[in-house]
Amino acid sequence: MPMLKPIFSADSHVLEPPNTYVDRIDRRFRDRAPRMLYDDEMGDGFVIDGITRKVPMAVLSGAGVPPDKIRHQARFEDLQRGGWDPEVRMRDQDRDGIAAEVIYPSAGMLICKHLDFDYRKACLDAYNLWLAEFCASHPDRLIGLGMTSMRSVTDAIAEVRHIKQLGMRGVMLPGWPNEEDYDSRIYDPFWATCVELELPVSFHHLAGARDPNLKLDSFYGMAMRGVNSQLNGWMNLIRGNQDLLAMFVFGGVFERHPKLKLVCAEADAGWVPHFISRMDYAYKHHRHHMRTEPLSKLPSEYFLENVYVTFQDDLIAFQTAHLMNVRRLMWANDFPHFDSTWPHSREVIEKHTACLSEDDKNAVLHDNLANCYGLE
Repeated sequence: MPMLKPIFSADSHVLEPPNTYVDRIDRRFRDRAPRMLYDDEMGDGFVIDGITRKVPMAVLSGAGVPPDKIRHQARFEDLQRGGWDPEVRMRDQDRDGIAAEVIYPSAGMLICKHLDFDYRKACLDAYNLWLAEFCASHPDRLIGLGMTSMRSVTDAIAEVRHIKQLGMRGVMLPGWPNEEDYDSRIYDPFWATCVELELPVSFHHLAGARDPNLKLDSFYGMAMRGVNSQLNGWMNLIRGNQDLLAMFVFGGVFERHPKLKLVCAEADAGWVPHFISRMDYAYKHHRHHMRTEPLSKLPSEYFLENVYVTFQDDLIAFQTAHLMNVRRLMWANDFPHFDSTWPHSREVIEKHTACLSEDDKNAVLHDNLANCYGLE
């Protein structure tokens, strides 16, 4: 019987330290660089020029804390040190029984929405330099994803080539590019470059809102509706990723780039069986009277081949794995964010994977990530 392989997390995060952007940003933007400031309501958090919402670092460092005990105000030095100290991070991984993590940003998830694309590019370039330093000490256990501004196709190609040179394993894209939308053929050279460089592209679950300054629900950036608008906004987080995935399929991106790997991060997976079935229905029944990119396969076939989906505490994903491509499911612990399963990931995994064979467990917890990011 196969033994359980080392467990990988497909979606974990850093907490960018105060000097991340100020010390590394293009000098033309140094006076406007994101800075960490303290206030009595949120404690330490990043203030981003041109974005009205502050990034609350205390809330983003709630791993292992009961939901009713999460702090909303704290000094940065009192937060999860493994968020920015790679040596402490190794101990945090060991405590959780995790062998390696794919690394996403925290403040960067809001910065990548900035509508000033010159400023966005300068900030993300600075972040990539810091993240490369963070991951370099343990490259086999800290799998960095660089960020690209998508200011232009030419810029994006240059950025991913630099991301590759920095030793990153993939690239996180903003929810919205500057020129047209992601299914436009102007981006074909960019997708071809990502395939050439063997860099999977990733959208994190905050991809939905385009304007970070709309009246939206706190850090999540989702539309506020109803008395309990914040909870309603949280329920709607995955919609932005679903819209993107459908656009890639219906827009023919995977038709034109069959080797492109797209990662849908922290948007759960239990919804996938119904979603791909609905895409197939839409294509079969409505493509004749709606503007539709001609496809040589059913939409579900592209999704099941090209899209990797990450999730953490999603029992339904395991129970419906047989209705998806189990070789495209990747478990994650979301450390150090408040939705994290850390430091109880082993217990959660044991409970949630009880319905899977040992081969499928290894696929979801190890093999799929290794295949996606070329770790084999």
